[in-house]
Amino acid sequence: MADDTNDIILEFINVTKTFPGVTALSDVSLKVRRGEIHGLCGENGAGKSTLMKILSGVYPTGDYEGAILYDGQPLKLDHGAIQQASKEGIATVYQELTLIPNMTVGENIFLGREPVERGAINWDRLYADTRALLTKYNLDIQPQSIVKFLGVGKMQMTEIAKALSEDAKVLILDEPTSALTEAEIDKLMEILHTLKDHGVTCIYITHKLEEFFRITDTITVLRDGKVVTSQPIENLTREQLVSYMVGREMKERFPKGDHIPGNVIFEVNDLHAKDPESDREVLRGVSFTLRKGEILGIAGLMGSGRTELVMTLFGEYGKITHGKIMLEGCELRPHNSREAMLSGLSLVPEDRKRHGLVLMQSVLKNISLANLDQFASWLRIDDNAELNASMQFAHSLAIKAPNLNVPVDSLSGGNQQKVVISKWLMSKPKVLILDDPTRGIDVGAKYEIYKLMNDLAKQGIAIIMISSELEEVLGMSDRVMVMCEGRSAGTLDIQDVTQEKIMALATGTA
Repeated sequence: MADDTNDIILEFINVTKTFPGVTALSDVSLKVRRGEIHGLCGENGAGKSTLMKILSGVYPTGDYEGAILYDGQPLKLDHGAIQQASKEGIATVYQELTLIPNMTVGENIFLGREPVERGAINWDRLYADTRALLTKYNLDIQPQSIVKFLGVGKMQMTEIAKALSEDAKVLILDEPTSALTEAEIDKLMEILHTLKDHGVTCIYITHKLEEFFRITDTITVLRDGKVVTSQPIENLTREQLVSYMVGREMKERFPKGDHIPGNVIFEVNDLHAKDPESDREVLRGVSFTLRKGEILGIAGLMGSGRTELVMTLFGEYGKITHGKIMLEGCELRPHNSREAMLSGLSLVPEDRKRHGLVLMQSVLKNISLANLDQFASWLRIDDNAELNASMQFAHSLAIKAPNLNVPVDSLSGGNQQKVVISKWLMSKPKVLILDDPTRGIDVGAKYEIYKLMNDLAKQGIAIIMISSELEEVLGMSDRVMVMCEGRSAGTLDIQDVTQEKIMALATGTA
C-alpha cells in the first residue's frame, strides 16, 4: 500500500553520519507515520542513538549528510539545535533521567518556563497547569510531590510529562523500561496507548524484544549503520527479528552448556542481615547451596532482596546478624569487597556504570584495577605484565575495542560488561556472582555472555546469576532459588521449573 504523504510525520532521506575512522550511519532512509509507535531496534553500535541524536538536535543539520522531512518540510536544526528541536515538538526521554530530585513534580515539568506575573512565579497557576497535563494523559502523580521520594516508575512519568508540556508531537523513548518493575512497565504501556490516542508519535528504543511485539506498530532494524528492514511488527516473528539484528540465524537464544556440576563448594545457611543505615532487616533467612561448575539462578520480584543478598555476600551492604556463609568448608564473614575477593568471591554488579567501571579510565586500567597486586614489584607496577594479562582477557572474551587504551565509556554496553567480567575473572574466583549480567545489552552480546557463562562453568567456576528476566533464568540455570520478602522461598531443579512455579514462590502463594 502506498504511503499517504499526509500520514507521514517524519522521513529520513539518505542520512549519513561519520566520525573519524567510523561510519555510524550510511544512507539511512525510513518513514515514520503520524500517531504510531515506531520501534527502533538493533545491536549496540548499530546507529540507533546516532540517528536519534540527529533528530533531537544533538548533531545539528550541518554535521551529517542527507535530509529529514518533518511534517513535509525540511528539518533544519542549526544554532541552539536541541532547544530548536524542542520548540518544533521533538522531545526525548532518556534512559538516565534528568530530573532535579529536591524539586516537586510541577517545578521539574515547568523548569525554566514557570508562569510569571508581576515579577514573581504564579505557583497556583503552575500547579494547576501541571494537574491539567497529568490528568489529560492519565499520569497518576501528584503535582506537589518531591521527586526524590517517588519510585522510578513515577519519575519516568514525570519525565514524559515534562516532554509533553512543550506540546511534543514526536516523543523519543530510549530504553524506558530498563529500571522499571513489571507493574510499572504495564503502566507505561497504558500511557503510550493514551499518547497514541492523542496523536503523539512515539519512537521506541529497547533491548527487550518482547516489548516491540507488545507495543509497537512498525519496527525498523538497523545493523552496522544501515536500515535492514522497516515493516509492520505483525509481519515479523521473534526469530526473524533477531536474525535481522545480528545478520545470522540464532537457533537457540540460550546456548546449552555441557558442564556437569560437582560437589558443593559454597553454602549459605539461614542468613539474616540489616541495612546498615536504617537498621531495617533486609535478609530474613536465606539458605542455599552452590556446586562447583554450577549455574544457580536467583529469581524474585523487585524488592525481594536479591541484590541485597549478593552485595551482603560480597561484604558491601548488609550487617549480618545471624547465619553462616561457607566456602570450601571454611566460614566467611567478609567486611568489604577486598576481603571477599581474597576469599575467592567476585561480583559483577547490577549497575556496571556506577559500581563496575571507572568510565574515564582506559579499558586496560579497568580490567587490571582490582588486581594490581598481581603486577606489583618493588613498589611499582610492571606495565608489561599488566598489559599482557589484560590483553589475554580482552582476547578470550572478544572485547571489541580499537585498543586497550581507549576510554571504557567509548565501548558499547555489551563490551563494557565484558570488561567488568574480565576484571573479576582476573582475580581467579571460585564463585562468580552475576547481578543482571545482560541488563541493557543487545541480543547478540547477550548470546556471547551466555556462552561465556557456560565456558566458565565447564572450567569449574561456580556461578550465581540474578536475572529480572524469567526466560533467562530458565534458559541458563541448572537450579533456581526463588526469593520472597528477604527469604529463600524454595530451590528447584531446572527440569522441574516453570514460570508459574517461580511466580508462585516469588509472591508467597506456593
